[in-house]
Amino acid sequence: MTARRASLIAAVAALSGLAATGAALARQNAPQAQVPPSAPQAPAAPTPGELRPAQPTQVPPAITNPNPPASPPPAAVTAPKPAAVAPTKPVEPAKRPRYAIAILQALDKVTTETMRFEVPVGQPIRYKTLIFTVRACETAAADEIAPETAAYVIVDTQPKAQAGRAAPPGRQIYKGWMYASSPGLNPLQHPVYDAWLIACKQSVPDAPPAKP
Repeated sequence: MTARRASLIAAVAALSGLAATGAALARQNAPQAQVPPSAPQAPAAPTPGELRPAQPTQVPPAITNPNPPASPPPAAVTAPKPAAVAPTKPVEPAKRPRYAIAILQALDKVTTETMRFEVPVGQPIRYKTLIFTVRACETAAADEIAPETAAYVIVDTQPKAQAGRAAPPGRQIYKGWMYASSPGLNPLQHPVYDAWLIACKQSVPDAPPAKP
């Protein structure tokens, strides 16, 4: 009995030692509890008259707007209007010089007699039974290519009055321009007489401009 008791005591002691060893190992392998960090302490209120140091401030990141506002459309660029340009005044053609007297030459086809005579502008001149009236006599202007002399002539036929009889009424037989360089262009057509322009003479001075 004594020997069995001793063996039981030894077994219990051995088990106790194993249990203590296991508990020690368990304590070593167990995770240690984390101690929560202490909360930041609020800075102490500055005493009157004490300067407070500047504290860094963290600025939160800007939040991007997922739906940014639509940008306004660019304003239409209007092309600048060209400055108004005054229309160029066309060059006026040079005026034809005018004269006071036309020199005509007439032919009597029956007698073959010719006569050169002067006809002042606006004054009727008789040659036998013809009456010549010149309305204008002019020459070509300086900017014209070909030189020319022209006269606007009116020719009336009127026989002379006989003794004791009244002169018969006149009758116009020609009206138009006669050209010295081309007598046959617009000739006088008469069964007895022929006439054509020779030249113009005595220029007419230009009239002074009218006063406003």
